[in-house]
Amino acid sequence: MAAKLIAAEADITTLYVDAIVNAANAQLAGGGGVDGAIHRAAGPELLVACRRIGGCSIDQASITPGFRLPAKYVIHAVGPVWRNGARGEPALLASCYRCAIEIANQHALRTVAFSCISTGVYGYPFDLAAETAIATVRDVLMSAPSIEGVTFCCFSARDLTMYQKLLLI
Repeated sequence: MAAKLIAAEADITTLYVDAIVNAANAQLAGGGGVDGAIHRAAGPELLVACRRIGGCSIDQASITPGFRLPAKYVIHAVGPVWRNGARGEPALLASCYRCAIEIANQHALRTVAFSCISTGVYGYPFDLAAETAIATVRDVLMSAPSIEGVTFCCFSARDLTMYQKLLLI
């Protein structure tokens, strides 16, 4: 059975899924936006767990417990900073989604929710990021049999509409 892909307008910190994917910084230190919200909701134990990992590069992802979140785990993926697409940003962003799905599959997780990686302070154009996210997840799911459902968690109704249109393609 193929995994079900949906988009939802929601606060990712409230979702009851096996793992949420954090749009993390390279130090895994929390920060602003979604990253900061996830760290605040998970509690100080998340930062302690992230410090044990020691950081994460764009071509990797790391997993920690969800602590006080409804999600059992947090997968930390570091997206690229947008530099007009001239420095391999699409491939780097795809790598974030690929690594997150691979880690979820390695841990036999069934449900995963993604934040919109790199679209906040990293400046990645939302429409391009959404296209990359959906295409990459669809591709990687073919080799991730444990995953039954993926939610693309959107911050606004406008973002949700974009994802819903792309999911129909």
